[in-house]
Order: sequence, then structure tokens, then C-alpha cells
Amino acid sequence: MPYNCIIVDDNEVDRLTTYSFAKRHPQLRVLGVVESAAEALELMEKEMPDILFLDIDMPDINGLELRKRSMEVPVCIYISSHPEHAIESFELDTLDFLVKPVKFARFEDAVMRIENFMEMRHKASLFEASVGGDAIYIKEGRDQVKVKLHDILYLEALKDYTLVVTAQKRHCVLSNLGALLKETHFCSFVRIHRSYAVQKQFIQKINATEVLLNNNMLLPLGRSFKTLIDVNNLS
Repeated sequence: MPYNCIIVDDNEVDRLTTYSFAKRHPQLRVLGVVESAAEALELMEKEMPDILFLDIDMPDINGLELRKRSMEVPVCIYISSHPEHAIESFELDTLDFLVKPVKFARFEDAVMRIENFMEMRHKASLFEASVGGDAIYIKEGRDQVKVKLHDILYLEALKDYTLVVTAQKRHCVLSNLGALLKETHFCSFVRIHRSYAVQKQFIQKINATEVLLNNNMLLPLGRSFKTLIDVNNLS
């Protein structure tokens, strides 16, 4: 599965260089190439990436501040002319720090690190599909709890974790919401907000700012996610 990425750099030449390197790797799918953090945040409201390629020295919101606002993105790679920021960047879950001008071979090394990290992250996931395909098993301590998919009301993003919420209990799995929704087991869920996805069959009513579930629970409806919900085709 390709990894979605966003490239953020206020220098056009550097921006296009990173884009050209990324396009040479079929495992990377570029969602956007932008020159400011504000544009990147707007893109992330529509679709959460797996990877951020970030410059640091940018006007208004710099790359370090942008990372602080997007910690739910699994991978952050800094591409900067300022190596003195490397130590600070690694305090923000940075996977790699590339110093400009970047050579293609160095970019390839970073992509290999991304692939290795994603593979380990997937193996460390705290859930696995059941044989029948109608349930997941969630680790709680040394035990594995079976949760039937049709009992899950909604999913809630919590940094690198996702809360799996049923009428009886809230469970936690080590996977961000975007990655979880790519799993075939969650194809019946629709994202209604940056932090929420609900099971279509439980949607009772939709208004301008909220979604009402069958159990009378109200969840926020993100402005950029309204177009994803077809009220005439929720089943």
C-alpha cells in the first residue's frame, strides 16, 4: 500500500526537488506540495497523510510548530538548511533529518527508514482480524478481548492510538485513525471529522455541525468531511 505524503517548503526549487525524488518511489503517494504550514493544515483536514516532508525555516508557522500541531501523522522527515535544529526536531518524533542540498541517495535512505518504521509499526499493532472477519481482537494486558465489528459505534483518534468505542466499553489500539480506516475490516465506517469515524448503520441524523447516532450520542461533523457523507446512501 502506498504511503500518503505532503511536502511543505517555502522554497520553490527545494519543494520541486523533494517532489521529483518522491515521484521516483512508487511507495510514496504525494497528496500535495505546498509552500506554507497553513496550506498543509488545510490539506490534512481533508485527508490525513502518513508522512510529512517538512522544511523548518518558513514564515508565520515554521516546520517545528507545524509538527507540534500534527503529531498524529506517523512519520515526519525534516529537510532543512539548518542542521542546528536537528536535536530539537527529534524531540518531536522526527524519523529523519536531511540537510539541504539533498542528494537522491540520501533521500533513498530516508525512504528505507520510512518503510522499516512502517513495517515495525504494523507488526506492533494491538489488534488483528479474526478468522471469520467479523471481529477484531484487542490486547488488554496479557489478554485478548474479542470485539465484534458490528458492535463498534465509532472510532476516535488519539494521537498514535485510536479509541474503539462500543456501547459497553472503550478500547484502545495502537494505530492512527487514518491507517485503521484503510483496513478492509473498517470499510463500513465513514469519517465525519478529523478525530472521528462512525459506522454508517448507526447514523440517525445529520445537521450542519453534528452527527446523531442511534444511541442519542452526538459527535462533531467537520466542515471538510460533509461531502463524504451521502445521507441518501448511508447503508
